[in-house]
Order: sequence, then C-alpha cells, then structure tokens
Amino acid sequence: MSSIKNILVVSDIKMGILNTGLVIKFFKIIIFIIFIFSNSIAFAAVSSFVDNKVVHPNDGGIGQNSPTGVSFNPNGTRMYVTGTSGNRIMQYTLTTPFDISTSTLLEGSICNFSAVANDGLNINFNSDGTKVFLTDTSSGVEDIEIFSLTTAYDVSTCVSEGNKDLGITELRDIEFSNDGYKLFIFDKGGNGGNHSILQYSLLSPFDLSNPTLVKEYIGPNGDIKDNIQKFAQGLKFSSDGSKMFITGGGATSTSTKGGVYEFTLASPFDLRGTVTYEGEYSSAAQILELAGLTFSADGLKMFLVDFTDDEDSPRAVYEYDLTCGFGVVKCIDPTKNKDDVASIEAQSEATKKLIQHNTYPVLNRMEWLRRNSERVNLTNQNIKFQFNNAMLNSLSDTFIPLYFSNDSNDKSNYQNSSWSFWSEGTISIGNTGNTNQSSSKSIDTSAITLGADKKGKDNIMRGIALRFGADDVDVGDLGSALDMSSFSLTFYESKPKGEQRFTDNLIGMSFINSDLINNSGSVSTEGDRYGEQLYGSLSLRDTFSKDQLNFTPKLKINYGITHLGAFTETGAAGLNLKYDDQYIGNFTSALGTSLDNTYDFKNGSFIPYFDFEYYADMSPSSKQKFSYASNDESFTLENINNSTHNFISGIGFDFISENGLNLMTKYTRDQAKNNKNDSFIIALDYRTSHRSSYAMSIEDTSTKLSHNKELNGFKINLDSHYDFFKDDQDYGVNLKISNKF
Repeated sequence: MSSIKNILVVSDIKMGILNTGLVIKFFKIIIFIIFIFSNSIAFAAVSSFVDNKVVHPNDGGIGQNSPTGVSFNPNGTRMYVTGTSGNRIMQYTLTTPFDISTSTLLEGSICNFSAVANDGLNINFNSDGTKVFLTDTSSGVEDIEIFSLTTAYDVSTCVSEGNKDLGITELRDIEFSNDGYKLFIFDKGGNGGNHSILQYSLLSPFDLSNPTLVKEYIGPNGDIKDNIQKFAQGLKFSSDGSKMFITGGGATSTSTKGGVYEFTLASPFDLRGTVTYEGEYSSAAQILELAGLTFSADGLKMFLVDFTDDEDSPRAVYEYDLTCGFGVVKCIDPTKNKDDVASIEAQSEATKKLIQHNTYPVLNRMEWLRRNSERVNLTNQNIKFQFNNAMLNSLSDTFIPLYFSNDSNDKSNYQNSSWSFWSEGTISIGNTGNTNQSSSKSIDTSAITLGADKKGKDNIMRGIALRFGADDVDVGDLGSALDMSSFSLTFYESKPKGEQRFTDNLIGMSFINSDLINNSGSVSTEGDRYGEQLYGSLSLRDTFSKDQLNFTPKLKINYGITHLGAFTETGAAGLNLKYDDQYIGNFTSALGTSLDNTYDFKNGSFIPYFDFEYYADMSPSSKQKFSYASNDESFTLENINNSTHNFISGIGFDFISENGLNLMTKYTRDQAKNNKNDSFIIALDYRTSHRSSYAMSIEDTSTKLSHNKELNGFKINLDSHYDFFKDDQDYGVNLKISNKF
C-alpha cells in the first residue's frame, strides 16, 4: 500500500511548477519506488492465507480461551494447541496432513497438566515423540514442565516427570536442535526486559539436567524489543537450523498487531556466529494479537495462533501457504547453507578424484612392470574377453584385437599371443574439514580394477583396464550424503624411450550414477544423478640405477571433462531443488620421484619402494545453477573447487614368488591444506600354466569373472558375478567340477 500511496502523491504533482530540481527529485522517487517494489517481489515468500481453525470452547465445548501455541507431529496427522487457560494440551486429528480444515478435536485425548502447571504457552517433542516439554509461565514460576508419553505423539498418555527452572525472568517458548544437544529459550524479560534468545548446550539429547548457557542473542542492534514491544511469544527454527523465527504482538513500523520476524544464521542452530535480520511478515490482516507459530515438515505451510482474549475474536489457528520451504520473508538461500554447498562440492570433488583413482592403478601397473621387467614372464597367461552384449561382443572381435596388435593389419599376432592378467583393489579413507562456506565431508572409496596387457614386438606394452568403484561421502552432521558408483574403461600403453626411460599414456571413459541425500534434520530430499566422463593421462619417467637401487623422477599430467546431468530432488516439496547440467573440467600436473631396492631370496624377491609427489590442481572452477522446484527462484554457486596444492607420499612393497604369485601393496597419504586422504592398495598378479585360463564377461551393467583349470582329468570352473549399478547388490560364486571327457 505504501508504494501505491507514493505513486498517487507523485501523480498529483502539478506540471506548472516543475523545475530541474523537481524533475531530478521525481525520478529519484520513481527509482526508489521501483527498488522497494522489486525487492518486495523478490523477497515476499508468503503466498496466501488459506484457512483458520477456531479453538476456543465453542468448538465442541472444549477448547482454549487464550491459545498461545500450536505444534504438529512429524507427518502432520495430529495437531496440538496450548494456551494460558484450561490447563490442557488439546489434541486434534487431521485426515489430510497439515490441512487444518480436516482437523477434528479429540475431546477425550488431552494432556491435563493442572496438577503441575497453570499457563502452558508452547510445547516441544523430543525426536521420537516419547517426551513433551511444556513452557509454564505461572505466577511467580517460569519453568519447563517435562512429561513422558507412553504412546509416541499421543499427549493423552502424558505422565509428569518434574520440571526444570533455569531462572528465566519471563519464559515464552523453547526449541531444540534436531539432535537434541542444544536448547533455545525465548525470554521476554531477558536483557533487562528487552527480550533475548538464550542458547544452551546439553550433555545428552533432550536432557535438561545440566544445561550450559553459551550465548544470549539480543538482536541485530543489541535490542530486539524495538520490534516486539507488547507481546513476545513464539520461537521456531527451520528444519535445517539455518533460519530462526520469533513472533511478537507489539507496534512495528509496518503493523500495529504484530508479525513474524525472520533471521538467518551463518551456522545451523548456532547463535554464536553471524545472525542476519531479514525482515518482518505482518499478520495484521487476519490476526488481532499474534502468539505462537510452527511450520509443516517441508516448510511450505506456516501456522500462526491468535491469542486475543476477546469473546468476539476467533481465537484460532491460521494456516498460510509459502512459496518455498520456510520462506516467510526470504527463501532459504542454498548457497549460504553449508550442507548444501558441501553436497555440491562433494559431487564435483568426487568426479575429479575419480580421474585420479582411474589413472593410479594403471600407472601403478606400468611402474610395477618396470620394477619387475626381468622377473616376470608377461606372456604366460591365457586371458580371453567374452562380451555377451552384442555391441560389446563386436568390440571384442574388432577393436580390441586391433588395439593389442603390433600391426593393425596382422591379426594373427593377437590370436597367437597371450595376455598378462592383473588386478588392484583400493580402499581409500579421507576427510575435508569445515570451512566458512561449507560443512565437513568424510569420504570412503572402495574399488577394484581388473586389467590385461601384453608386450608387442615393438616392445610397447598395451593394455586395457576396467574399474568398478564406489564412493560414500557423508556431509555435515545432519545426515546428508553422496553415494556414487562408477564404471570406467581405460586403454593404456607404455613406450620405452631408452633402456630406463618410458612414456606412459592412457585414455578412458567413465559412467557415473549418484544417489544424493540432502538431510535438513527433520526432513530430507533425495535425488538420482547420472554423468559421463572422459579422461587421459601422460607420464614421463626415467630411472637411474646403481646396483639394485633405483631412483626414478617422473612428471605426470592428468586431464578430463565430466558432465553431470540435470535432476530434481524429491521428498520435501518446499525444499526440493532443481539442478541444471554441470560441466567440470580437470587439469592437474604432478612432479615426483620414487626409490626402490631389490632383495633376492631363495623363493622370490622382495622390493620395497617409496614415492613422493607434488600435485597441483589447476582445474578451472565450475559452477552449479539450481532453483526451487516450488517457485523456480534460482541460485548459482560459483567458484566450485578452486585450485589446490597437494603432497602425496606412498610406501609399499612388491613380493615376487617363484610359484607365480606376485603381490604389490601400497599405503598413500594425500595431504592438502584443508583435507587429507589415506589409501591402501592391494594388487595381485598370478601366473599359471597353459592348463589354466581366466575369463571376464560383461553383459549390460553386470560383470562376470571365471577361472577354468584342468586337474588330474577333471575340469574345474569357478564363476563370480557382480552388478555394479544395482542398489541392492547381488554377489554370487558358482563352483563346477566335471570330467573333462
């Protein structure tokens, strides 16, 4: 209305008295009006008033003369109303969740607290609904009454467990963090009567026995009473703790009947950091005297209570629609939410790490071959690839023979030669610390790489490797997570450039499937995201030897591009985000060296080694665009994963036995300024006679490994299978023994 009035005032300006100064002032006013109006469009998130539910005694003869608080169970099928008269918590059942027009008062299902309290303002449940906490502001007593519920979220089964008096001057409302380790109290008499929010830490969840005061918040300017002068009442947080809401019924700059005041917290459920006042939503159009508030689980509905002690007033619970979850004044900005930022970063980091994880096993293999070139017969295995999928079968019949052949026109060389089979299993554990912009991340990676290679007449080693990997990333403390599975195919070759000098290069592709959980505490959203990746690596190494000690300096460059597809979250309508396609570039360089020595024994050789590498990530920063699914308000997270500098060290050994079993183990520490990653690698290479063979087959998304052996007139066949994109993995091993005749 103020914008309309300003326009009317401007329109009444008489043209005859215009001068240059007035014209300038006129345009300033217009610009100011446009600015205010545009901001009101961008920030006003309350969509509309929906309905109200009268809760005073005319409702079936039982009710609240002076209602002050409203709460719901998590799924919105029950509503609870408290007040300063009646000495009871009223319980309603809703046939449609969070739709108060479908609510029915359960007259016999109340919690009567007249024996322990008089004025119950608001209630809060613990995480499983087996306890309820009532704020009691009886004459001369300001405490928290504690009740246990024999049936979760059924207040008619309440049993008093006593109370807790924290010395609050005028207790109005309490709130807990999702994990129950933090308690917040709205004290109208705090800060010398100017109102304050008190933050306590608890020794165990929802345990009020020994709370410790850690912060008293008194407003953005040191005094929140200026906005809430007459009746301070309600306190609520968004499900992720990034927003705090308080209500008051005093005069304000925009209303004489109170409003909802919104604050953004830099850290979830923590008033010790920066707290930004976002503004007020006035409820004056419907409510005479505003008291408590609450939200639906997804934050798309807001519920307010009219306290007015007047027989002619409705004394009701009011329902409002919001255009985005918990967006009373402004929608939650995901780029300011540390868990949301960390989740986006985790997706980008995981794809970049995938390139590193794909290249390391292959480079390890080529270095292993260099260390053991004089001890290993690389052509003593009979490895064959069997692709049951028609397209991949064609690949095996044409491309693979051409790739492994010294001469693409001479296929007989492929048919008469054999390949050496190798495998490498990796377990990697890492973490990235908390920053000002994002939450901490805990990263677990497990993978198996299966490869085959052979040496051609040109002395070039060529090979192919398949990697099946799984990355589990836990984000923050509320349960957000990323589960990424990947399938990668790599072609590689190692070219000698002299007696001890080699050029190693590889090229490959990955297919990515990610399951995402974005948990805001009481509700969570989920999403499935698919992606593709192309990558390559070039490594130059030269070895200087003295006796059996080898010193190998090396230079390596990794490069690649990843595409992550668009997707939309599900699970919480008001918090669901739509993500656009994202493209992530990767360019890293590394300079390092390795040392190894050889010790020969009767039954084999033992080769310990040490690696050290300086790793510079010079990848271009990427960005992620996304928007709310409910109202299409869009955001962009810029500068994801800026360049980093890492130091990578590794220690391990090779064991080469005379019976054909070769073992390589390696422990690696990848250390950067704000993160670290520990990896443990086990690689096996087993050489058998001409009577044994290995086979690997791929059909759609599953892989099958088999081992066939002839022994004393019998055929022994061992098969195993694994579906690398299946949610509930099905592992299987089959053993078959038959007479070879």
